[in-house]
Amino acid sequence: MPVSDERKIILVIRPTRLDELIARFNTVQQAQFYVEHLGADFSDYLAEKKRYEAAITEVEASLRAVARVQRLERRYLANFVFGADDVVVVLGQDGLVANTLKYLDGQPVLGVNPDPMRWDGLLLPFNTKSLPRVIGEALKNRRPIKRVSMAKATLNTGAVIHAVNDLFIGPQSHVSARYVLHAEDREERQSSSGIIVSTGMGSTGWLKSLYSGWIGAASTLGIEHDRATLDMSFAWDADYLRYFVREPFPSRTTGTSIVAGLVSESQPLTIVSEMPEHGVIFSDGIEADFLEFNSGTRAVVTLAERQGALVV
Repeated sequence: MPVSDERKIILVIRPTRLDELIARFNTVQQAQFYVEHLGADFSDYLAEKKRYEAAITEVEASLRAVARVQRLERRYLANFVFGADDVVVVLGQDGLVANTLKYLDGQPVLGVNPDPMRWDGLLLPFNTKSLPRVIGEALKNRRPIKRVSMAKATLNTGAVIHAVNDLFIGPQSHVSARYVLHAEDREERQSSSGIIVSTGMGSTGWLKSLYSGWIGAASTLGIEHDRATLDMSFAWDADYLRYFVREPFPSRTTGTSIVAGLVSESQPLTIVSEMPEHGVIFSDGIEADFLEFNSGTRAVVTLAERQGALVV
């Protein structure tokens, strides 16, 4: 296939564990000393890096045979300006695919598994061998697309954060979050360890673990329940989100009557912070990328206007 002048491919890559250790300790030798001092197998770090770098070379060669390619490191995602017609190829893991999706506005994403023997890859349906065939079809819009709904938190400061899996609203450290929660025409002042708002894609992750803990506690206490009715997973393209309040504490001034429910276009979730410091909102488990959420800040959580587009 001749090289296309019409569309550009953005190849998103990440550092390996060894790359991150070298950045921390300056040399491979010092990284090796650190890993082996802890009793871990350093050869596994070397093997992962070698396989990932080989996958980058193989994938980039396949892509350059059909279109212009720009390599993009994960750390630059938040500030990169994607073209409307760009096709995005993400060289796994799942977390990198999710992190990439939230910075896009409908551009198709192909998740490629660089090492199927190491990673399962729910969001990585392709590998380095299948990519040459698939990328040509994707450039011509001939591949099926799976839509992914996203969550969005908008602050009264003007700041906005998106999530493909889930939003966390609460304390940065192990202290109680204090806030006023507005949900489903009800309002309650609460003290808890934070609120999780999950998308359909995220409903089999953090949200599932929260409900599983709830079920486990009920079983231990002898409270009857139907496990089947508490499977809260839902479609990736659903037109709603689910929220869950973690460990709400009842007191004279705080309540526990609003602990879980739906968020939709007509039913947003509003939280007003009463935390003097260390209040945060972060998405998809990336704690380093957060919005401050301290006293007086109001967050409105809704479905995002845009959806992710996964090539399958």
